[in-house]
Amino acid sequence: MKLDLDFIRSQYPVFKNPETTRWAMFENAGGSYVPSQVADRLLNFFQFTKVQPYGPFEASIAAGEAMDEGYQAIAGLLGCDADELTLGPSTSMNTYVLAQAARPTLKPGDEIVVTNQDHEANIGCWRRLTETGAIIKEWRIDPQTGELSITDLKALLSDKTRLVCFTLCSNIVGTINDFKTICKMAHAVGALAIGDGVSFAPHQALDVNASGLDIYLFSTYKTFGPHLGIMWAKPAVLDTLEPQGHYFNRELPHYNFNPAGPLHAEIAATAGIGAYIDAVYDHHFTDEEPNLHTRAKAVFDLFSQHETHHANRILDAIRAIPGSRIIGQNHAETGSRAATIAFTVNGMTAQNVVDRLVQKEIAVRNGDFYAVRCLEGLGIKDIEDGIIRISLVHYNSEQDVNRLVEGLGALPATR
Repeated sequence: MKLDLDFIRSQYPVFKNPETTRWAMFENAGGSYVPSQVADRLLNFFQFTKVQPYGPFEASIAAGEAMDEGYQAIAGLLGCDADELTLGPSTSMNTYVLAQAARPTLKPGDEIVVTNQDHEANIGCWRRLTETGAIIKEWRIDPQTGELSITDLKALLSDKTRLVCFTLCSNIVGTINDFKTICKMAHAVGALAIGDGVSFAPHQALDVNASGLDIYLFSTYKTFGPHLGIMWAKPAVLDTLEPQGHYFNRELPHYNFNPAGPLHAEIAATAGIGAYIDAVYDHHFTDEEPNLHTRAKAVFDLFSQHETHHANRILDAIRAIPGSRIIGQNHAETGSRAATIAFTVNGMTAQNVVDRLVQKEIAVRNGDFYAVRCLEGLGIKDIEDGIIRISLVHYNSEQDVNRLVEGLGALPATR
C-alpha cells in the first residue's frame, strides 16, 4: 500500500496557503507542521475554555475533559496507561527534572553511562550529577561513522552502573540504535535504561512496554503536535525517584514530576495527534481496529516506507557531490535509519550550502543542533558552521524531493 500524499497534505493548513506551500520543508527535525486536527483543538481551547480546568462550571469541566482526551491520546499511541505520563513544556525540561528526581537516589561511586551522540539535553543534566559523587562514563561514537558500538557499551557497564542514558536515534547521525539490546544490557547490571526518543518518534510508533525502556521521552512538536515534552516511565521506576512537583501533589499523576504544572491548551491539543492518526488509518485501511497503538503502527509503517524511499534518493544525490561526507549510514533501510541526514562538502562551508538551497526555497539549516559533543567526536572543526541537516517526514512530497535533489546536484557548479 502506498501513502496517499494528496490526502496527507490536505490535512495540513500550511499546504493550503500559497505563501507557505511554496517552500519545500526539510527542517522537520527542528519542529514539524501540525494538521488541522491539532490546530483546531488548540484554537478551540483558547477561544472557549481558557479557564482553570477541572472546576465545577461548564467551561472548566470542558477544559478538563479536553485535557483528559490529550492524555488518553498519547497513552493510546504509546500503548500505556495515561497515569504513567508526565507532559511538560519540553523534553529538555523533562529530562532536567528527571535528573533532579534521580539525584537523591545516587551515592558516591555510582556510575552513569552517557553517549556523546545525543542532544545536549540528554547529556548535560546527567553530567551535572558528578556533584553527588557519581561517575560519568562516556559511550563514544565512531569518529568516522558517528555510530555507537554495543561492544563498547559492554566494556563500560559494571555492577556500579545505575543509569544508561542514550538516544534511540541521533538528531545528527540518523541511525536507529539497537535500544532493546541496550536495555537488556543495562538491566543485566541492575541499571535503568533511559531513552531519548525525540528524533525517533516522528518516524516510528513505539510500544513502550515492549521496548525494554524504563523511561522514554520525546517531543510532540516534532511529532505533528503542540510544543510539549512527553515523559513515560514505569510506575515501579517512578516510585524510586523523588517527586519534583509541589509536596501536596506527590501522589497525583501528571503533577508529581511536573514542577511547572501542566500546559492546559497544549495538552488538550495533543488529542489531535490521535485524531490525525485515526484519519490517516481510516483513509488507507478497511480493517476495523479499535486499538490506537495498533492503528498508529500501521500508519507509521506507511510513513516509514515513504520516508525511506525518498531518503535514499537524497542520499544518492549527496554521494554524487564531489567531496561530500555523509554522517552515518549512506543507505536507508526501514527500521535502521531515520530520514534525518547530515553531511558536509569539502571546499564549501555548511552555511554556503544552506544559503544556496534556501535561495531555491528549500528549507534546510546548518549548525550544531545542540549536539556539540557529537560534532566534536566526528572531527568537525568549525562547530558554529557545523553540518548541513536535511530532515524529511511523511508529508514531504515527491515534488519536494525533486527540487531538493536538483538543488543538491547544482552545488558542484556553484562553488
